[in-house]
Amino acid sequence: MLPMLYASVACLALAAPPALAVVEPSKALSEKHHFDIPAQGLNAALLSLSRQSSMRILFPYEEASRYEVRSVRGWLSTSEALSRMIEGTPLQLAYARDRTFTIAARSKAGLRPAGFTSDAVAAPAPAPAAEPSPQQEAPTDVIVTGTRQTNRTVAQSLAPIDVVSKADLQTSGKQSVRDLLGTLVPSISVSSSGSGASFAVKTLSLRGLSGDQVLVLVNGKRRHNTATLFINGTTQNGQSPPDLDLIPANAIDHIEVLRDGASAQYGSDAIAGVVNIILKKDASGSATVIGGANGDGGGETGRFQIDKGITTPGGHIHLSVDGYMQGRTIRGGPNLSQLYFAGDPREATADRRVNKPGQPQVVGVNGSVDVAQTLGTSDIEAYVFGTGSKREADAFLTFRNPAATNNIPQIYPNGYIPHLHVHDEDYQVSGGVRGEGPLGVHFDLSTSYGYNKVRYVETTALNASLGPASPSTFYIGKVIGTEWTSNLDLTKHVELGFVEPLQIAVGAEYREDTYEIGAGDVPSYVDGGYRTPAGQPNAGVIRQAGSQGVTGFPPSAAGTFGRNNKSIYIDLSQKVARWLEVSASGRHEAYSDFGTTNNYKVSARIEPIRGIAVRGTISTGFRAPTLQQEHYASSSTIGVLLPGATTTVLAPVRALPVDDPVARALGSQSLRPEKSTNYSAGLVLTPINNLNVTIDAYQIEIDNRILLSGTLTGAIAANGTLNPVATILSAAGLNPVQSGFFFSNAASTRTRGLDVVATYRAGLGDFGKAVLTVSGNINKTKFTRLDVPAVLAAQGLSLIDRARQGDFTRGTPRNKQIVNLYWTLGAVSANVRATRYGEVTQVAAVRAADGIYHDDTIKPKVLFDLELGYQLTQGIKLSAGANNLFNIYPNKLSAVNQGNTGFALYNSYSPYGFSGGFYYGKINLSF
Repeated sequence: MLPMLYASVACLALAAPPALAVVEPSKALSEKHHFDIPAQGLNAALLSLSRQSSMRILFPYEEASRYEVRSVRGWLSTSEALSRMIEGTPLQLAYARDRTFTIAARSKAGLRPAGFTSDAVAAPAPAPAAEPSPQQEAPTDVIVTGTRQTNRTVAQSLAPIDVVSKADLQTSGKQSVRDLLGTLVPSISVSSSGSGASFAVKTLSLRGLSGDQVLVLVNGKRRHNTATLFINGTTQNGQSPPDLDLIPANAIDHIEVLRDGASAQYGSDAIAGVVNIILKKDASGSATVIGGANGDGGGETGRFQIDKGITTPGGHIHLSVDGYMQGRTIRGGPNLSQLYFAGDPREATADRRVNKPGQPQVVGVNGSVDVAQTLGTSDIEAYVFGTGSKREADAFLTFRNPAATNNIPQIYPNGYIPHLHVHDEDYQVSGGVRGEGPLGVHFDLSTSYGYNKVRYVETTALNASLGPASPSTFYIGKVIGTEWTSNLDLTKHVELGFVEPLQIAVGAEYREDTYEIGAGDVPSYVDGGYRTPAGQPNAGVIRQAGSQGVTGFPPSAAGTFGRNNKSIYIDLSQKVARWLEVSASGRHEAYSDFGTTNNYKVSARIEPIRGIAVRGTISTGFRAPTLQQEHYASSSTIGVLLPGATTTVLAPVRALPVDDPVARALGSQSLRPEKSTNYSAGLVLTPINNLNVTIDAYQIEIDNRILLSGTLTGAIAANGTLNPVATILSAAGLNPVQSGFFFSNAASTRTRGLDVVATYRAGLGDFGKAVLTVSGNINKTKFTRLDVPAVLAAQGLSLIDRARQGDFTRGTPRNKQIVNLYWTLGAVSANVRATRYGEVTQVAAVRAADGIYHDDTIKPKVLFDLELGYQLTQGIKLSAGANNLFNIYPNKLSAVNQGNTGFALYNSYSPYGFSGGFYYGKINLSF
């Protein structure tokens, strides 16, 4: 008889912390689930059964691989699904306990739990099989991202995929999906340094690329983007990706991160990869209460989460609610500038701690629903899922000194600090029908509508050009983005005589996008023309128009914009032999505003020796410019370092759409889509039981990359001489004294890197169980093309300046390593994680007065996270932990980049923020 090689599949329920209640075998096997398992080999079908039922199955892999099974689809109990699979084979249930059961040949059969159907299991043999040891329980996650198949495991995938489980979500200590991914996936970096109107938007970078070069899916359906444009920040300038913070973390079953280009499979945005968030569909329930704060003050956080699933005849309902509040942190320095007019005695006793940089204050609630129902007795299922959110965030901008020209002393005799409030409303609803159609074709017809509305209000501010008559509260305006996507996906298996059938997937998509900018109230943008009367300080000085901090959207910027696109795709996947699998994809897209694009992807996986596999992919991709990038226009007062200055100063800067007269005068052109070519090659090793190692190298070339330009500032010297930008603007008949930036396709880049992930699971006998994960990423981006418009080149200027280039070449860690150990012993658990962030540099755009580029570098740092848990009783778990246990901060900025206001103290390019350690307690309930 062949030796028994047991394939062990880890389900999320078993991988979760001990807070989950133990389920009796009879109950676990009688639980109903929606199964979607195509006709295939029995070994692959059992892997899918394990994943979709959240149970662990041990079975003889070699023996199971001999048999083919028919498709199993619809709402069935686990026992009914297994019965259909092993009917007519010599296999039967041999051992069962909790949520684990073993399948073996009848000569090895053992226990048969009550409730298991008699037609699925023969009479029990005399002796039960031995209980599987921890070493046999190496989890194998079944994935659906990057493939149209439903039986693919992470190790079998043709491209690198990370799976973040429910257990990871529960033990990470992170408060959002975005932060969780940045903590657990080494190739992901997080940015949260937006300022002005975009401080509430937080983005992530995959493999050193931009946040909007990562496609986000929920249950395999495209997630809509935020209406806010990330601007005036650091490495993620100019982006409006999906806002992951608006998805309730407790609604998530698991997350799949595809680290490979996938535009040929999914369409625009999937240049760096895909994040697919899979919502819960089971009957479980949980509640979590979290409370914590930052060690150096502020950041008081409270979170309450509850979710519950209900099984209905032929369907399910799962509801989740996530409510939270986050207090602000203040991490600024003293304002060392002159606050009052010369001779004012208040200068000597003034409070210098007037700026309040740090994380914003946020209050919000997220909700989700996932519903599915079989239609009658057919194999067709109707489904609906969606999320809804409301969020209120606020932050303080830079303090305006009492003597400054942007202050009116009659309103604020001691100066003021604009207070910006951002109000988010967000929802997405997806629905459709799926099931078995004629001729063995599986279909999925769906539509999805996403909506994001953001309103901006500013308080404790003023419009200096209105003088003493200025209001102090302003409605800045609103932005609204919508995406309506409809899909038809068809899949069929065709037997060609290979070890597995050929899978053919074809489909079509239609998408409509809209973007709206709503004007603010008149005082938020008008130029009132106020001049201080003669005899008073600042007499006759021209005052800046519009509300301070963030200027309201004027009617000239307001409008509604839209486009649509149509696409078709084909995806072929064939396992030719036990050791060889290949796939190919192609996609055609037609956009209403910039034409068509065609993309392809080919992949192969070779496993000449069991436990050693080589995989590789070549693909092309694209990303259409967002409507925000094409049409967004705003004005903010931000800190800039002007050429030859000694410190940064506050100055009004405009974000210009490419068709703005100022942008056109400076050489802007209509935006085109980015195009990419992605090469990847990897090695998958399973040298011993419970050890899995993946090594993947990649190169991503992006042409016509959409980037924001550097800040182009027009100024007139005291002697009346115009600087180069002012010269260009004056020649075009425009106001020469203004600053702005705009989008362009003026650059191409090449990113090369290496991902390594190793996981080892160990049974420690009387000392419990442990899972050790060691992972790392090395990444380097370089510019291969930099164009300069002729009008700028003639003046010796560049478009993508030194600072913008540095954002992509040095603004994220060149390397990142993570070591994570999760240990359990009875009721006690511990999760400890060390993350090393490589060097990050804030690159200066221009030379300061001393003739030097004052770049600021954050040296490599190692941060530790810790969570300790105790199972108080069945269904109740207590935990305490720390993120950034030893309270590590990034380097402080140099004096030139700090300026003298105290607002910019720490380097905002820090991949781990600058609020210090966060310490928390948590109660988990499971029911």
